Formats: sequence, C-alpha cells, structure tokens
Amino acid sequence: MLSTQLMGSLPSETLSAPKLALYAILLAFCFSIKSTEAYDALDPTGNITIKWDVMQWNPDGYLAVVTIYNFQLYRHIQAPGWTLGWTWAKKEVIWSMNGGQTTEQGDCSRFKGNIPHCCKKDPTVVDLLPGTPYNQQIANCCKGGVINSWVQDPATAVSSFQVSVGQAGTTNKTVRVPKNFTLKAPGPGYTCGPARIVKPSKFATADKRRVTQALMTWNVTCTYSQFLSQKTPTCCVSLSSFYNETIVPCPTCTCGCQNNITQPGMCVDGDSPYLASAITAPAKNNLAPLVQCTSHMCPIRVHWHVKLNYKEYWRVKITVTNFNYRMNYTQWNLVVQHPNFDNLTQIFSFNYKSLNPYGIINDTAMLWGVKFYNDLLMQASPQGNIQSELLFRKDKSTFTFDKGWAFPRRIYFNGDNCVMPPPDAYPWLPNSSPRQFISVLNLFIAFILSLAFILATG
Repeated sequence: MLSTQLMGSLPSETLSAPKLALYAILLAFCFSIKSTEAYDALDPTGNITIKWDVMQWNPDGYLAVVTIYNFQLYRHIQAPGWTLGWTWAKKEVIWSMNGGQTTEQGDCSRFKGNIPHCCKKDPTVVDLLPGTPYNQQIANCCKGGVINSWVQDPATAVSSFQVSVGQAGTTNKTVRVPKNFTLKAPGPGYTCGPARIVKPSKFATADKRRVTQALMTWNVTCTYSQFLSQKTPTCCVSLSSFYNETIVPCPTCTCGCQNNITQPGMCVDGDSPYLASAITAPAKNNLAPLVQCTSHMCPIRVHWHVKLNYKEYWRVKITVTNFNYRMNYTQWNLVVQHPNFDNLTQIFSFNYKSLNPYGIINDTAMLWGVKFYNDLLMQASPQGNIQSELLFRKDKSTFTFDKGWAFPRRIYFNGDNCVMPPPDAYPWLPNSSPRQFISVLNLFIAFILSLAFILATG
C-alpha cells in the first residue's frame, strides 16, 4: 500500500535506474524504523522480567515457581498491585497455587473428584494479601502485588508464587511454554515479549555449600510505555525563584481541560459538598483519578523553587502536591535532571541516589521519602504534599542564574515524565527581563531603519 501510494505520487515519466534505487532505499529505511515509545533514556535497560522455574515433575505435569523481578531503576508497582496473565499452549490446568491465586476458576465440570484451582485457557493471577496463612505462602509473596523499584529497595523488588500445572508435559521435550503474556501494574502500560527458554536457574542452599538448579527455565521480558499507560500526562512542573515575583504555573490543560458540561464529574472542588460521594461512588479498584479542579488538571504537581543564593552555595526547595482524591502514593519517587547534581552538598528529609545514565556525567538524581516519615504521599487534602530542600555547591565555571539554568531539565514522578513549562516562560533575572530585551531589540531595529533611511536619501 505504501509503495503504491509513493509510486503514484511520482511524476508520470519513466523512472531511471538511479531514481528507482533511491526510492527502494527510502522504502527500506521507512520499514526498518522501529517504535521506541517504550525506550527510557534515563533507564535504558530497565524492564520487568518474569522467570518461570520448573522445580519438579508430577505425574501429569510439573511444579513451578514464577518470580517477577523489577529491574527498573525508579518505576515501581503500587497498590492494588500486579496482575499477570497468559494463554496455555495446550490444555493445561492449574491444580493448586501458593503465594498467589487466579481471579477466576473457569469451567472445571469435566473433572470428577479432585477439582483444579483453575481450568481457564487464559488464567489471570494476582498476589495474595499480607496476613495470608503461612501454609499458603512462599518466599517473596503476599504483598498485595506491590513491588518496589530496584534503586529504592532491591530486596522488595521481587514477587513470587508457586503453581502446580496439570495436563502438561513431564519432560523438557514435551512441556510447551505459555503464550501471550500480559502484565498490568496495576493498569496498562507494559508490553511483554514471548517466553524464551534459557539456561536453568541455579539456587544456593542456606549454608552456601551446595548448588541446585531448576529442571527447566523460561523468561519473559516486559517493558513500559507511558503512552500505553495513559494517553495524557500524569504530572506537571511549576517554577519560581527568589529573584522574580513571577510564579510560573503548570501549562494550562496539561493533563486535560475542565469540561463539566460534556464530562460532568471529571474534577471536584475541595469545598464541594459532593466530594465524599464522588470519592466513594466508583467501583472498587477503579484506577481513574478524581482530581481537584485546577487549570492543569494533573494528579501530581512538582514545584521547583530557587530559594536562596549564598556566596559558595545555592538552595532549592521541592514541593510535590497530590491533587488526586482517590490515590495515596506509596513509595513514591522523583527523578530530576540538573547539571549541578554533581555538586549536591546536602539534602533534607529525602533519600538520594545518583543514577548516572550517561556514564561519567552526574546530572540525574533519584529522590524518595524516608521510611515511616514521608514515604507516603497522601491523597488530595491539606496534608497531601511533601517538601524537601537541596543545597548545591557552586561551580564557578558553570554556575549561573541566567537563561533558566537553575531550573531542572526534566522531572519524573513514579517513572512518568512530567510536563515542563515552556522555556520562554521561566522566571527571568531582573537585569535580563523579556521587557528589557524587547526594548533593546526595538531600539536596534529603529537604528537600522534610520541608518537605511539616511543612506537611501543621502
């Protein structure tokens, strides 16, 4: 179709060999372009890997441990947790599970006596909740599907469940790997590749003196796309400084526009008498945000304020505000890009780790809350914000307040890229304000016109 349209748009004369070769190269280039919407420059190797280890053979199948590893540096899975699905390659059933459960049993009417846990061709599995009886648990289970990011806590960036599969193969040659893996965390956003058989996993005993291994292992890799997760942005950035009275707000309609005529109830005022009913009205586990009515309509706003200027240091205040009435953000995190992070001297009330996505260039920092203090960002309310301050040492070769240098280049909240204000709206230094620049420009133009007039009439 593309080649027909392209050829149809060419001139009617006969194409020469060089032209045909050129168009052939152009077509090959177009078809070779791959989508990079799931690529994250700040975490280029980040992914979620699902490892399926067959631990023993049963009379009609096998016993396996399925482990979900979150290898993403700063993106985590928050409540209500992950949901994992797949399609069986044959007529497999799940006899029993530990550490997880399927959401539906399916039609098991063909079985007599011992009824399987799930007979669906495409089962969907969720994690068990904290407090599950010990005889139903395995290691790394029962956290309600919540998985931390790799930087915040690698020990809790893992989730596992055990599954006994029947009506499957009983050897490496007869087992068929499942297909069409899906991962919701908790909503859409992840795309999973096919299962690939890899070298069997190895496990060390508690005393480290013996190593055992799985009978068979396959991996599934899932990558995240913010566009697939939500068509509109989820956060925005506002700016201010001590040297300018202007507060640069989030751009209007960043995450949507108020339109209560055609979309009633899309936002709620904080003093509305209908607020309580609007929060509780949706069905359980409804992930659609209910935001406070603002000009930007974003669930999250990050404010960067250039607070103070010292002789050898300068200070920034960061405030994160939650405008979502339906969400407490647990284990939240920020990723901020700024060239002065290589001279960060002190941070107050936040944890900090340098990410260094570009090797030796230290301009990217990950910030998150202190456990049991501010690691929970409350839903929209007077308590729905968290704050911290950063103290930077000045590098005389690069430091300046001019041309927006003191403001961040990029900010992520919980792994989603936040919308920045346009560069021409940043607070200006008093001696380089837009008005002064325009006045000088007008004066220069007047001078050029006058000079041209003199030369023309002279």
